[in-house]
Amino acid sequence: MKRKDNSIVFRNEKGNNYIPIEGVRELFCLNEATVNTKFLDFIAKAGITLHFFNYYGHYSGSFYPKEQLVSGRLTIEQSKAYLERRSNIAKAIVQGIANNIHEVLYHYYKHDKKELKPFLDWLKKDVHHMLAKDMGIKQMLFIEGQIWQRFYGTFKHFLNDSFVFNKRVKRPPDNPLNALISFGNSLLYTRTISQIYHTHLNQSISFLHEPGEGRFSLSLDLSEAFKPVIVYKTIFEAVNKKKIQVSKHFDKKLNYCILNQKGKEIFIQAFEARMDSVFSHPTLKRKTTYLNAIKLDGYKLIKYIMEDKPFKPFSLKEMV
Repeated sequence: MKRKDNSIVFRNEKGNNYIPIEGVRELFCLNEATVNTKFLDFIAKAGITLHFFNYYGHYSGSFYPKEQLVSGRLTIEQSKAYLERRSNIAKAIVQGIANNIHEVLYHYYKHDKKELKPFLDWLKKDVHHMLAKDMGIKQMLFIEGQIWQRFYGTFKHFLNDSFVFNKRVKRPPDNPLNALISFGNSLLYTRTISQIYHTHLNQSISFLHEPGEGRFSLSLDLSEAFKPVIVYKTIFEAVNKKKIQVSKHFDKKLNYCILNQKGKEIFIQAFEARMDSVFSHPTLKRKTTYLNAIKLDGYKLIKYIMEDKPFKPFSLKEMV
């Protein structure tokens, strides 16, 4: 990739492809790519984030433009919120995960998948009661882990039989479904990084996930409630409608644990279509997209930090 006048030039074995920079906000490198400092300076001035992924489809890192929206006051208040109100935000995130998983699975329950009822009842009643108690972050993470593990256990009731799922394995994934989940989560994480970039929030100060060195942990927080809505709904549709098939879209040499090039293309198209899906926002009184809803969650968090207004992650049921 390089700069040519005011365009990005992407060159491969087929020749040059010119991309006007005005229509670009993010770039994703899913294969080996070569760039130079002239190109990086060009996209930095345009506020474009460049994301890199490794061979397995895992997020490796980002070229992140210089912060354009910097607020010292918000950073101080965000740090205070971490020290004084961390549990409130963390609980809201875990509850948001449970609510959206419930809404996603309720669709299948309505279509004669009655085996899902015990889990749906547990999500609606037990999780809410557990989170109403005083507890530390480790206990919240334990509840979050339980939610995801029980969620994975429901897949056998409504997914195509060729996608067998025993347990969640990340690095590297050990079966086709794990590969889809890892790839989808990486895509969502990077999109969340870019959305937070357009707010005044500090990417390194998170609440549910432990702030760590060398990672944008706040993106992990804000992406959690969107995983059931974006990543898993994309996977369920692609698998059940046979848009993605084990025999066609995974690398046989690696025991079908990695998406091949065609598989990645199909999944990315489906993922982007869902991110760009338009819905009516009841509070804004206008139409918006799931992609913009991620940024709106960032603004909700700012209002909680600065104005103590209740923070509630995006709800698929309420569409807000």
